[in-house]
Amino acid sequence: MSRETLSLMSRRDVVRAALLVAALVAGALWVSFQLLQPAPPRRIVLASGAEDGLYHKYAQRYRALLARDGVTVDVRTTQGAGDNLALLLDPKSGVDVAFMQGGVATPKQAERLVMLASLYYEPMWVFHRAGELWVRLSRLEGKRVAIGLPGSGTRAFIEPLLAANGIGADNATLLPLGATDALAALRAGGIDAAVMVGGARTDAIIAALRDPTLELLDFQRADAYQRRFPHVAKLTLPEGAIDLGKDIPPRDITLIGTRSMLAAREDLHPVLVNMLIDAARDIHDDQGYFEAAGEFPNASPVDLPVSVHADRHLRFGSRLLYHYLPFWVAAFVERMIIVAVPLLVVLVPVFNFLPQFLRWRARSRIYRWYGELALLERDVATRRGELPIEKWLADLDRIRRAVESIETPKAFASEAYTLREHVALVRRSVLERAGGAKAAPG
Repeated sequence: MSRETLSLMSRRDVVRAALLVAALVAGALWVSFQLLQPAPPRRIVLASGAEDGLYHKYAQRYRALLARDGVTVDVRTTQGAGDNLALLLDPKSGVDVAFMQGGVATPKQAERLVMLASLYYEPMWVFHRAGELWVRLSRLEGKRVAIGLPGSGTRAFIEPLLAANGIGADNATLLPLGATDALAALRAGGIDAAVMVGGARTDAIIAALRDPTLELLDFQRADAYQRRFPHVAKLTLPEGAIDLGKDIPPRDITLIGTRSMLAAREDLHPVLVNMLIDAARDIHDDQGYFEAAGEFPNASPVDLPVSVHADRHLRFGSRLLYHYLPFWVAAFVERMIIVAVPLLVVLVPVFNFLPQFLRWRARSRIYRWYGELALLERDVATRRGELPIEKWLADLDRIRRAVESIETPKAFASEAYTLREHVALVRRSVLERAGGAKAAPG
């Protein structure tokens, strides 16, 4: 407080003002901490996929990027998107973030998760031996088909599509093989077709595309799948996109697929959301076989609700503090601002108003007795007939004692002194009237 303010305060006022300010500060802090989120954790668990898969390769890059900002990313290998979904839905799993793809979560499951960003297209690749003219999934009837491991995204994606074509365990041999094992079995003649869902940079998919003994199913009814299944996208692999010199593929191939996503529980800390989005921009914004440069990451819905924090960050980028300060310093300053603003909103008006209030309070204690003394003085001056001398003197004594008991700030000491002098003047007037009354004839 300023010297001026302190000069206006008695000891009792100091105590009362301190209690008032303490109560206001406590209230402001309570409001702040209701708005304040806990500090972001420095360790998260990311569910990736199989060790030979693209998800796992990308997970290593996320780990490296977040490590620069002091966040440790524990990568947990899984069978794929199906396993990742189960881990995210299990609050005891310890998994915070996971790679996901469209078509894995049911609508009810999707309500419990959020998409941070979609990352790239994941086509469905159906490979079969060269020379067999296949144009529809219905040709898989009676065949031996690798459809991915239980818990994999391939398995979750293909099963509804096979069912829509009338293909099931009763009329086809559906084998639980991962991409690498499926490719080996197809080359060895152990199966008739291998279904894989994943990015074009997946090792097994690139190997299959370059194998002259294998061909890729061209989806002539891609538009129909896109209409039937909201998470399905129609994609085109251009002629020569894989290898211009060897003309792989030898013609434009129509595929269907979905989009990969970075998914999380909806309570993931916003600071971590922003860090993951920034990492995704570094990793996934280049041009691919199906993606235009800068198309990903984005917040276009797939089949999970989009995180509000992620959408805001994708639209508007990092907040100003994060452009100029190290990440954790910016996060700390941001938290302190959340605490400080309510305090300033409360304390600045209080300290501006406090001197005026104290002046009014100090004057009110003195002026109260000025008012009573003025009424008594008028009564002394105007009363006729029998004079209540004893009552007047008792009232003056009461006023004098009250004035002497007032803890008067130094700034108002002269006004209190003047009031005491005024009491003495009125007392002389009373005594003069009392003397005059005695001198008058009885």
